[in-house]
Amino acid sequence: MTVRRQDRIARTATEGSGLHNVRDDTRGTGGSSFSLRNRIERSAFILTWALLAKWTPPPLHRWRCAILRAFGARIGRGVRIYGATIVWHPANLTIGDGALIGPRVRLYNQGHISIGSNAVVSQDAQICASSHDVSDPLFQLVLRPVRIEDRAWIAADAFVGPNVVVGEGAVLGARGAAFRNLEPWTIYSGNPAQPLKRRQFREGS
Repeated sequence: MTVRRQDRIARTATEGSGLHNVRDDTRGTGGSSFSLRNRIERSAFILTWALLAKWTPPPLHRWRCAILRAFGARIGRGVRIYGATIVWHPANLTIGDGALIGPRVRLYNQGHISIGSNAVVSQDAQICASSHDVSDPLFQLVLRPVRIEDRAWIAADAFVGPNVVVGEGAVLGARGAAFRNLEPWTIYSGNPAQPLKRRQFREGS
C-alpha cells in the first residue's frame, strides 16, 4: 500500500470524529489520538459518571440513562444499564428500546456502537469499535463501527470486534469472540465464533 493511499484511508476514518491523523503530527511523537475537545468531553463524562452514577443502586436505570443522554448518547425507552458499565464516549452510543447492558460491560466506542431494541449485552462482555492499521508504520488508529441488532444476545464475557454486525436475534455464547458478522437468528460459540444451530423461540413466547 502506498503512502498516499495510507493517508487517504486514515483521513477518511478520522473525518468528523475528533480522531487525529498521525501523519499530521509534525513532531513525530504520535501525540494524542483525539482532539482536545473530545478529551475534555470524555473527562467530564468520566468525572460525572463516577460521582453520580457508578455507585448508584441497580434499579436506578432511568437516572443513569439520563446522564448518558446529557453527554450525547441516544438511548431508547426502558433501557437498563448498570453503574459498573464502562462507556468510552457517550456521543458514539445508540441503544434501542428495552435493551439491557449488564454490569461491567465495556463499550469501547471510539467508533460508533449501536445496540438494537430488546438486545442483551451480559456482564463482562466487551464491544470494541476501533483498531489500528497494521500496514501503516505509524500504526494509525482507525474507527470501525459495531452494530448489534434487535433481540440479539451477547453472553457473559464475550467479545465483539471492530466492524462486526451481530444480526437480529443472533446469540454469541459466553466467552465467545466475534470478528466477523453473525447471521440473524443463529447461535454461535467459541473463539473465533462458529455457528452451532438456528435460534428458535418456543410457541407462545
